[in-house]
Amino acid sequence: METRIARLYGERDLKLEWMDVSEPGEGEVLLHMAAGGICGSDLHYYKDGGFGPVRVREPIIPGHEASGFVARLGAGVSGLAIGQLVAVNPSQPCGHCLYCEKNLPIHCLNMRFMGSAMRLPHEQGMFRDAMVVPARQCVPAGDLVSPGEAACAEPLAVCLHAVANAGDVEGKRVLVTGSGPIGTLVVAALKHHGASEIVATDLSDAALERAAAMGATRTINVGRDAAELAAFEVDKGQFDVVFECSAAAAAIRVAMATVRPRGTIVQVGVTGDITIPLNMIVAKELRIHGTQRFHDEFAVAVRLIANRQIDVRPIISHEFALDEVTAAFEKASDRSAACKVQLTFSAGRPG
Repeated sequence: METRIARLYGERDLKLEWMDVSEPGEGEVLLHMAAGGICGSDLHYYKDGGFGPVRVREPIIPGHEASGFVARLGAGVSGLAIGQLVAVNPSQPCGHCLYCEKNLPIHCLNMRFMGSAMRLPHEQGMFRDAMVVPARQCVPAGDLVSPGEAACAEPLAVCLHAVANAGDVEGKRVLVTGSGPIGTLVVAALKHHGASEIVATDLSDAALERAAAMGATRTINVGRDAAELAAFEVDKGQFDVVFECSAAAAAIRVAMATVRPRGTIVQVGVTGDITIPLNMIVAKELRIHGTQRFHDEFAVAVRLIANRQIDVRPIISHEFALDEVTAAFEKASDRSAACKVQLTFSAGRPG
C-alpha cells in the first residue's frame, strides 16, 4: 500500500510525495488520517528551517496535531475498533530514563515526538493519508465531534498542562498575553477551571474575537488600546496569574507590571534570548514558571473535546486538502487572517 505524504526539505521547500505503508505489527494500528493542524513549530520549520538550535537537517514529514480513523488492527490490540475516530498522541517518552523513572516523562532524555527535528534522525510526523502508529498513542474521540476537533487535542493538552502549572485558578483574576491558537486554548482551559476574570490581549481583532468566543471576559488590542492595561498596574498589580503566550519582550514586561506581588507568571511562549526586568521579579517576589508539552493531559484533552466540555470549533479557521499543503502553510503564516489551519486527508473512514 502507498500513501501520499507532505515532506519538507528546507525553507519553503515542501513537496507532496508517495511512500509505502507497512502492515501494522503487534501492538500497532493502521490509521487513515483525517485531519492535521499546522502548529507554530511546523511554521518555523517551513519559514525559517527551524527555530533556535533546532534545525531541519534532513527531509522531514511535519505534523504532530492529528486525528485519524482506525483502518486495521495489529496483533494483540484491544480497546480500539475499525472505523473509530482517534486523536493521536505524538509524545513517546522512553519510560526508563532518569526522568521517566522520576515520573517526569515530559523531560524524557530519549523523547520521541512525532514531526520533530530535535533528534537526528528526525522523528517523522503525521501529514500523510495513512500511517502505522503504536495503538497506545491512539485515544478514542467519540462520535460527537469532527476529525478537525479531535486533532486539536494536542494543543489543548499543552494548555491544560500550562494551567496545571499555575495551581488552582478557580476564582482568580488572570491575564493571557497573546491570543493565537495556544493563547485562546489557555483561555478555554482557564474558563473550564473556574477563573473568575480572564483578560486576553493581542494585536489582532480577529484573534481577540476568538479569545472572547473561548471564554475571555475582556479583550484588549495592545496595538491600539495598550493604555487600557495601565489600570491593571495599580497597587503593584491586579492579576493573580499571567499566562504569557506571545514571547514578545513587551508582553513579558506587561506581565510583570500587572501581576500582583507574589503572583505567578506561566511562560508558555518561546523565543531566543531577551532582556527582562530582573529587578521587578525580585521586588515583587514573582514566581516565574516555565511549561512545555504534556503527558496525562492528552487523554484529558481528548475527553473534554469529545463531549464538548471545551468547544474548540472557534479556533479552527481554515481547512485545506493535503494537495494544497503549501497554500495551507502560507495561510497559517498570516496571523491577521488565520488561527488554526488544518489539513484534511483523502483516505477517509474505513468501510
